[in-house]
Amino acid sequence: MAILPRNNLKPNCSGSRLILVPVRHYWPLALALCVLAKADDITPRVGLIEVYGARKVSAEKIRSAIQAKAGDRLPSREQAEERIDKLSGILASRVEAACCSNRNMILYVGVQERDAPHVEYNPAPTSDVQLPASLYESYRSLLDSVEASLRGRNADEDLTNGYSLMADPESRELQQSFLPAVEQNLVVLDKVIRQSADAEQRAAAAYLLQYGPRGPHVIRTTIDALQYALRDQEDMVRENAIHSLHAIELGAKLHPNQGIQLEPTWFVELMNSVVWSDRRNASLVLVDITESRNPDTLQLLRDRALPSVLEMARWHDLKHALPAFILAGRLAGMDEKAIKQAWLGDDRETVLKEALKRQGKHFKYEN
Repeated sequence: MAILPRNNLKPNCSGSRLILVPVRHYWPLALALCVLAKADDITPRVGLIEVYGARKVSAEKIRSAIQAKAGDRLPSREQAEERIDKLSGILASRVEAACCSNRNMILYVGVQERDAPHVEYNPAPTSDVQLPASLYESYRSLLDSVEASLRGRNADEDLTNGYSLMADPESRELQQSFLPAVEQNLVVLDKVIRQSADAEQRAAAAYLLQYGPRGPHVIRTTIDALQYALRDQEDMVRENAIHSLHAIELGAKLHPNQGIQLEPTWFVELMNSVVWSDRRNASLVLVDITESRNPDTLQLLRDRALPSVLEMARWHDLKHALPAFILAGRLAGMDEKAIKQAWLGDDRETVLKEALKRQGKHFKYEN
């Protein structure tokens, strides 16, 4: 796939959503097929603007800096971020667009304020270590195959084995070939994900590691490498690592004899990321991890990311808000039936207030 500069945006589908992101941050294997609504004017336009991460800086000031309102053409991401970054108290910002609000795009605008919780990334690696050429080329072929399957509306994905298998026969065959290849190259995959200066190589390693063997020592090494990649400086590496860990975790639920348990720490930390896709993807994994209601995990989420959970649960797009709402309900001590009833009854605020009450602190949010 071509690599676009930061101020160019390309529509992509992720989950049930359409995302406008630079292609270099695009991972098609986590995607399900979505279809753009037909309209005479297909120019991407702003629908909703959701601001997150703003605790002290006014959300209205941030919206004003974007210089776009509902119905306008999507603004230049680079220019919008430059204007937001100039606001007093803002250290960094990220603008992403996702589908859809009445056929228009939802702008997710994240900010990192001074002294606010944020993700501490790994130092930039400097080694020239690379994957075996044949393995990397197979990975690149898979990207092309999945793009074709998206166009052919055959992008279903099965994670029940603990790794991705696409419905598309060509993609599936390539993925199955990864099983022996990854087992033979575990050491170099671990080195690449930690040490390679090439972000594309690290992203490939982060994806491929889900196909590693499940022996107790081997899988622990694999999970440690992928957990390390959750703090990578590049979005695409983190996204692939999340996807691989999620697949491993889902497979382990169906195969408890594997004895696999994910450490929640870095998924919780990613809930404070300035990057919308980090928050979205981490929330999906945490919904699965917290299903057992482990009190230590819930307390970690409460201590480190409650404000983020609450603001995400207030997002207007329901499919994006639901994972955080489920987390909020669990933090509020509600059972799954009560959480579902509150969601269907459009009673989000009662649940969020109860989650906040259990924290014993009060945060100000601007919608």
